[in-house]
Amino acid sequence: MPEKTAIPDTPLFDRAGSIRGYRLNKMAMALGQMEHREAFKADEDAYLARFALSEEERAAVKSRDWREMVRLGGNLFFILKIAAVDPTPITQIGAAQAGMSHEDFLYERLGKKRHG
Repeated sequence: MPEKTAIPDTPLFDRAGSIRGYRLNKMAMALGQMEHREAFKADEDAYLARFALSEEERAAVKSRDWREMVRLGGNLFFILKIAAVDPTPITQIGAAQAGMSHEDFLYERLGKKRHG
C-alpha cells in the first residue's frame, strides 16, 4: 500500500475524513435540489437541524468558514453547493483554504493585478 504524503496545511480527505464529515456532506449535497436550496435560504437553522449537524458544523456553515468545513470532514465538491446558494466566488473559498485575503490570493496564486 502506498505511503500517504502530507501536504502542509492541506487536510487529507480520506476514509476517516469522509466518515467524520458525513452529515455535513449529506446536507451540502442535498442543496443540489431546488427545494432544499429554498428551505436553506428561508430558514438556515431549521434546514441544518434536519441533518443533525454538530454545533461546530452548524457554526462553520453559518459563518461560511470554508476552511473549517473542510477541517471537519467536508468535501470541497459538496461544500461548493453551499457557496452556490449565496453565491460565493470559488476564488474566495480558495483564499480561505490558503489562509490568504481574497486580494492576495488573486495576486499571488492567479497573477491578477492589485487594485489601487
